[in-house]
Amino acid sequence: MSFGAALLQAMLDEHVPAAATGLVVAVSGGADSACLLAAMAQLAAPRRADAPYTANGLPIRAVHVDHGLQPAAAALREASAALCARLRIPLSVVAVAVVTGGGVSIEAAARDARYLGLASNLRPGECLLTAHHAQDQAETLLLQLLRGAGLPGLSAMPIRRPFGNGWHLRPLLGVARRDLREFGEAHAIAAADDPMNRDPRFDRAYLRSQLWPLLERRWPGAATVLSRTARHLAEARQLLDQVAAAQTGRLRDGDALSIAGLRALSPLEQINTVRQWLCAAEVTLPPTPRLTEALRQIFAAGPDRLPAIVWGQYALRRYRGRLFVTKGPVPSLGARREWPVIAESRLDLGPGLGVLHWEPQIGGLDASRLPRTLSVRRRRGGEALKVGLCARTQSVQHLCQSAGVLPWMRDALPFLYAGEALIAVGDLWQDARWRVVEGAPGFACRWEGAPIMA
Repeated sequence: MSFGAALLQAMLDEHVPAAATGLVVAVSGGADSACLLAAMAQLAAPRRADAPYTANGLPIRAVHVDHGLQPAAAALREASAALCARLRIPLSVVAVAVVTGGGVSIEAAARDARYLGLASNLRPGECLLTAHHAQDQAETLLLQLLRGAGLPGLSAMPIRRPFGNGWHLRPLLGVARRDLREFGEAHAIAAADDPMNRDPRFDRAYLRSQLWPLLERRWPGAATVLSRTARHLAEARQLLDQVAAAQTGRLRDGDALSIAGLRALSPLEQINTVRQWLCAAEVTLPPTPRLTEALRQIFAAGPDRLPAIVWGQYALRRYRGRLFVTKGPVPSLGARREWPVIAESRLDLGPGLGVLHWEPQIGGLDASRLPRTLSVRRRRGGEALKVGLCARTQSVQHLCQSAGVLPWMRDALPFLYAGEALIAVGDLWQDARWRVVEGAPGFACRWEGAPIMA
């Protein structure tokens, strides 16, 4: 597939979202991104000397990430700057710190740092364009195969995905590397060399320098064929995602999934559905063996059990026939704090826990009987309330069970005390003995921004 401005324009017409506000080309200083930027400049609309390049009616700019990992970093930065100056395209340089450790390779750490830097530079609605081509896609597929990846990994790199404040586009995935290089030679595009791309200590560089020439000699055009395979796998994954999304919609019970509905599916459908549900919640997926074992424990646990299967910062939990995913540490109210009983007084309970405030309410708490300041505490166990004058006193645990308050959320409940007397739990329950007479004005506690409790 011969590369040029016309082909690039066709790709942009197909894949740039209608809501896009700008096009940002990632330039590394190497040949591939230099060719992409030069082609973008060719297809840009005519302009005055002081006007920006535009394509598809969108302004074009460039961004370069400086990893600072090697002496060649300066040469790559200077090559990027020289190319942008020649093409009169504005360039932003983003310096990043590459942090290794915890078994993460320098290659993976540099990639993660690069994308974090690019995402931070992206303005709302902008599209980041990278110069990944057919051989890059083929290499990604082979590396994923060697890692034992599942269908998401074998789908390799998508042409378009949400990214940062906008989107990430790879318009050259169908373009052969040799066609890019021919374009560069024809237009005298200068570029620098990144030694990391030739260092066989890195997986992709080893594959590119040691194995790829053998593949190409035996199977000419392997890059195009393998790139096509990745596209087929991506289409299969998309179809499975659509099926899983439909099943998830049927099984949803609020933010949870119906355990009974999951049981009715085949084991493969269960895994596929839960994966799609977790992805929709933007949760990092557990490895397949971990997810399989999690579902086994969820299904096998007795009705009086509250199984929790943890991986990383997430957990799957079962409660009353529903499957929940919790993200991050289970929320818990902090140290005891004091809260004045005056109109408009507000009490911030901490990150993710919302704010308490007072507001007038007919039949609310009797402010004349309350001390000037209440104390707000977390539960200790054994607390009780009388929620109606004619009702019997009930334990807060029983009230939580009756209301379906999730067990792992109960430590987030704010308990309001007048001295040592419990008078309310958030805005869920008030003790009737502290209310005004029926029809009289009083105060009510309101809990704004409370986490989902049931």
